[in-house]
Amino acid sequence: MKKSAIVLLVLCAASAVSAADGKRLFKTYCWGCHHQTAEAFGPSFKTIASKRNRGEIIAQIVDPKGTYRMLGYKRNSMPPFNDLKPEELEALADYIMKFKDAK
Repeated sequence: MKKSAIVLLVLCAASAVSAADGKRLFKTYCWGCHHQTAEAFGPSFKTIASKRNRGEIIAQIVDPKGTYRMLGYKRNSMPPFNDLKPEELEALADYIMKFKDAK
């Protein structure tokens, strides 16, 4: 019983770090072109999260040149961010998905 409580505590701490990392990554890599709820040079996170799943979001971050047509864009001006670690991509996708419209 005690062991499961420790595992639960570690999982909760990891998810809190992930959310903070997602916001930090947004400010570092995305904010120049994307905003959370307002359209800027690129679509807002609210628009992205409402139209895409996590896999599509991560694919667009890593390989925008290879995915933009598949995702319905007519052109691509987004640079690839293939230097992000898998856990950073997951944290960023989690942060973006927080802006999905509730239905």
